[in-house]
This record gives sequence, C-alpha cells and structure tokens, in this order.
Amino acid sequence: MASQPRRAADVVAAGAVVFRPGREVLLVHRQKYDDWSFPKGKLDPREHAATAAVREVEEETGLHVRLGPPLATLRYATGSKMKTVHYWQGRAVGDDDVSSYEPNAEIDRVAWVDRDEAAGLLTYARDRALLQDAVRLRKPTTALVVLRHAHARSRKAWRGDDRLRPLLSGGRDEAFRLVPVLAAYDVGRVVSSGSTRCLETVAPYVETVGLEVERRKELSEECSDPERTARVVREVAEQCDTTRRGTLLCSHRPVLPAVFAALGVADPRLEPGEMFVVHLRKGRVVATEQHLVG
Repeated sequence: MASQPRRAADVVAAGAVVFRPGREVLLVHRQKYDDWSFPKGKLDPREHAATAAVREVEEETGLHVRLGPPLATLRYATGSKMKTVHYWQGRAVGDDDVSSYEPNAEIDRVAWVDRDEAAGLLTYARDRALLQDAVRLRKPTTALVVLRHAHARSRKAWRGDDRLRPLLSGGRDEAFRLVPVLAAYDVGRVVSSGSTRCLETVAPYVETVGLEVERRKELSEECSDPERTARVVREVAEQCDTTRRGTLLCSHRPVLPAVFAALGVADPRLEPGEMFVVHLRKGRVVATEQHLVG
C-alpha cells in the first residue's frame, strides 16, 4: 500500500485587534500586498501565541499592548500552505500615539480608524468578521490569572516539611517560560501560597518585573478551609477593577476547586505549570482561556 503524503504543518501566527477609548481600532497597511489588516505575525520557535501577539503588535506599530479576551482563531490558505492565526483583543499600555511611526519594508502605514470605517477599509472578509467579534468584547477587562505551581519534587521523595518542597529542574524551566506569557496580560500583582513550590514558580516573573509577592496562607494546602480561600479569591477579584492591571494567583491542586468555585467557573483541572486566565469586568467573568506553557 502506498504511503499517504504527509500534510504540511500550518504556519502559526498571532495578533491582536487593538482598541483605544472611543470607537477606534488599530490597523496596518502592508505595501507588498496593498492590504489593510490587523497587526500579526509568525511565532518564533517555542514562542507562546500570547507572547507573539504582543511582540508582533509592537514590532509592526511601535505600541506595547496588553491582551484582553481571546477572539476567533482564523485558518486560511496562503499559497500552498494553510495559516492559523490566534487573535486577542488588545489595549495599548502607555502612549497610544502612532503619528510618528516610521514606515518600513513591511508596514508602510499604521492608523487608528473609527471602527465603522474600519469595516469598509479592511481588505479581507475574514478580518471584517473578526472585527465584529472584537467589537462585542471591546470594553476594557482585567485579567486574573490562576496558576497551578510548576512540577515539584514528589511528596514520597521529600522527607522535610511539605511547605518547603521545591520545584524540580524541569519545573524551574517551566517557571521561566511563564514570564513572557504573564507579561502579555500585564500582570502587576502576584498573590501566592507561601509554600516554596509556589514561590519558586512565580519568582522569575516577580524578579523580572520588580514586584513583591503577597503571601496568603488561605491559598496553601495547609489552610484546608474552602470558605476562607473563597473570601480571599473574591477580594482579589474585586480589586482587579481598581488596579487595571493583571493579577496572578498561584496555588495548589487541592485548593484550586475552591478558587474556581469562588470565581463562578468550572474547575479546569490544571496540570502543573498550567494557567487559567479569567477576564473580568466589574467583577463579572467576560471570557476565559487556558494555557499550558511548554
């Protein structure tokens, strides 16, 4: 029997539909194709899509953005290959002025465009449909990232106090790979169990960004009081609206059911080092997404 030809893997890219207060959305013009679209680009090797989305927006427009709710993933043909593009809603962090943008060989124009006008300016029907999806979620949200600590030494192999049980070397690698992904959601507050395996998981991020970890015993396994845990989670969620920056909450598998119950979402049963992003607006869950950063 003749073997079947292997199907070429999709080209994978990521981007964002970026809004600013009012009714404007960020578009780019590519002179090679003479088209208007949203900023996007291919992932680097081992790069997470969320990280790539933020990087590509900055490279193509000069703006640094934070990610909001995920949007539709588009898949379409580009020549002989298929392309998959992951999109998020985005908001500029800091200055959103693009008037001083300097054209280059790829992008010769960057513009804030009224969203109704953008629907007529966008070249591709798929982008016009994406804009409709994004407009529905255009109002600002804040990310609450729930993280299960990375892979740690096994309980059986550890003879000391379980609260001092450290990460494995692979777990430490996972913690470093989380850094750019957490930055994509503009995490500016870190709340964690005080156990070593949780603190080592968040350490690379807080050291990179320059934050202090807020240790809460209610997020530790030793607390074993779902009501106390829930009160802390609800308090953190309520404060998300005032900080306007993302919040990271790191805990343990046995504690996470109480965390998710307090947020009103089903327990996704996270793997070690896996994160669940809850996008909140005025305490209400607008959207969720789940990422295992490998």
